[in-house]
Amino acid sequence: MQNLVKEINLISPDVKRRINQRLNQFFSFSKESDEKWFQELCFCILAANSKQKTAEIIEKSLNRQLLSIPQQELAQFIRNNKHRFHNNKAKYIVEARKHYPIKEKLSDDEIKNRNWLVKNIRGIGMKEASHFLRNTGSQNLAILDRHIINIMAENNLIEKPKSLSPKIYLEIEKTFNNLAKRMKMSSAELDLNLWYLKTGEVAK
Repeated sequence: MQNLVKEINLISPDVKRRINQRLNQFFSFSKESDEKWFQELCFCILAANSKQKTAEIIEKSLNRQLLSIPQQELAQFIRNNKHRFHNNKAKYIVEARKHYPIKEKLSDDEIKNRNWLVKNIRGIGMKEASHFLRNTGSQNLAILDRHIINIMAENNLIEKPKSLSPKIYLEIEKTFNNLAKRMKMSSAELDLNLWYLKTGEVAK
């Protein structure tokens, strides 16, 4: 753990500035329109078990069309961008429209919000529900993707799980949140720092 703490502390001031800019973007998301909230949800549906970069390209390209584009046309657009699971992702996005506006379904309770998303939005689980909530302003949820799992395992914070059931997810999240407290960071900030260490990027 000491090596990881040292690595985080050695991240350059310029990168730290970019991380803070990204956090401010997340924290101010509550002011965004219902359309933007839905687009962000679509981004997270697209990003699940797929490349985040192409998910972001698709979301930004379609923008508000995500609320109305026919399912088959959406599936073809996703496929044309060489993104995985085009049929399922198109179906999940169309099904998610029945919950629009998403913001009205959520409260100030991050855990209840995540549970609601996992239960009601097909195509996302604990990780992508946490991802969506972090990107819209929540600060205390872990986004346990392969990069975060790997860096935690490499630093002996956890044993790398063979699968990520909700029970195991919550156990690892507790360890992650404890590290965030030790670093005097929110979980959202720690995630961006660890993601940068693994990928060299400050991504949303």
